[in-house]
Amino acid sequence: MTKKIILLFFSVLLISTAGYAQKFAYVDTDYILNNIPEFNQAQDKLDAISKEWQKEIEGIYAEVDKMYRDYQSQEVLLTDEMKGKREDAIIEKEKSAKDLQKKRFGPNGDLYTKRQELIKTLQDKVYDAIQQLAANSKYAVIFDSSSDLIMLYANPNLDKSDKILENMGYIGKGK
Repeated sequence: MTKKIILLFFSVLLISTAGYAQKFAYVDTDYILNNIPEFNQAQDKLDAISKEWQKEIEGIYAEVDKMYRDYQSQEVLLTDEMKGKREDAIIEKEKSAKDLQKKRFGPNGDLYTKRQELIKTLQDKVYDAIQQLAANSKYAVIFDSSSDLIMLYANPNLDKSDKILENMGYIGKGK
């Protein structure tokens, strides 16, 4: 439904501006970001942090598993009160693992915050460079070919990704 609305919007935009001979271009923000060394370094740092946090959570789940196996092997020797305490301890440990997982990897978790801290600045620089290119070259619209927008055909001459990298001080690798 949203793709139809977007397509309708761009169709109306194209029809209404056809008489004005507007200039269009597109960029590939994924390509641009992947050609910025700071972005790759930030991505590597996020991957390392993510692996470290995942290892920490897996360690807690391993403790839960051990606690459960110990409980099963000793269950026949335990009183009802001791069984209840052990079960509560296992449940509490598992809950703490799930809470930590949510805190680290949830929608607004630590990983999201760290990603914003490391990558948002670079994304903003790319956006500013695109804005500057649009203003300087008088483009009416610049599309992002890496987004969900469906581009059935794109003339490679209209791809300004390398121009953005050049304007930002990075050398494009040719696309």
